[in-house]
Amino acid sequence: MAEPILLAEHVRKRYTEGPQPVDVLRDADLQIDPGDTVAVIGASGSGKSTLMHLLGGLDRADGGSIRVAGRDWARMNPAEQGRWRNRHVGFVYQFHHLLMEFSAIDNVAMPLRIRREPAEAARAAAAAMLESVGLGHRLDHRPGELSGGERQRVAIARALVTRPQLVLADEPTGNLDSAAAEVALDLLLTAAHAQGAGIVVVTHEAAVAARCARRLRLAAGTLHDA
Repeated sequence: MAEPILLAEHVRKRYTEGPQPVDVLRDADLQIDPGDTVAVIGASGSGKSTLMHLLGGLDRADGGSIRVAGRDWARMNPAEQGRWRNRHVGFVYQFHHLLMEFSAIDNVAMPLRIRREPAEAARAAAAAMLESVGLGHRLDHRPGELSGGERQRVAIARALVTRPQLVLADEPTGNLDSAAAEVALDLLLTAAHAQGAGIVVVTHEAAVAARCARRLRLAAGTLHDA
């Protein structure tokens, strides 16, 4: 049996700013296997984005453990975490976070260049990934020359170009109209599935959640079947 891509057990997170401490996550458990598609839904302020930051090693949990590709984030120093993220995790956000001064191909190649792959190989991989999301004719366009849906497709290509085992998508269609959202979601799920990646999608949209094989609700700091 394959090892889980992600295994989060008894995860706790507390914020102490303000007059009263807030327990955002109390005892959250989550397992993602290869090929899993999981939607996390919940009320605004329930901790969905906090959960995603913890799963991706961008923030540190106050308790419990989070293992990605067999390693615990808490047992790595920041440099090790950065390398592990680059190898094993892809992120897609509501807003694309593209570098506006760079072309589409250079934005997508960036994660490969960060791991010091040769420029020619990185650009070739980026071009192939952009072709797969229908943007092979837009390689040299900068984000300002692309539509909102096209920008999000570039962001999806950037998240997947490293062939990550885990894809974390935080409201990936929240900034798009319905037609562009459907295209972007199709591309994300199809491309990630083709790579055998597990996907966690945070969303408030029922139509997006319905496209995932499992749906979980985050409430009172824990995850439950929705």
